[in-house]
Amino acid sequence: MDEYLQVVTTTATREDAQKIADALVEKRVAGCVQILGPIVSTFWWQGKIERTEEWLCIIKSEGRFYSRLEQSIKELHSYETPEIIAVPIVAGSRQYLRWLSDELRPQ
Repeated sequence: MDEYLQVVTTTATREDAQKIADALVEKRVAGCVQILGPIVSTFWWQGKIERTEEWLCIIKSEGRFYSRLEQSIKELHSYETPEIIAVPIVAGSRQYLRWLSDELRPQ
């Protein structure tokens, strides 16, 4: 079985989230991107606590596409330091994971 990943990032607007989702799916480095929000994020930034409304992107991919996926997010993202975190999918429906692999394409 391939190494499957779930990657998350957050954006300032729904439009930014959709722009990233569309690009990742179009480039075939993500099989699916779910957008949730708005959510509230609380975090340290430049020496003070910030609280802001954001949109969460949950991205499904494979490890072999991570570098291209990360680079695409960075190119499109409006944040100076965007959250980009990948976690392995340790189990899942074989049918879904097969579909995911079929939708991803090497460059």
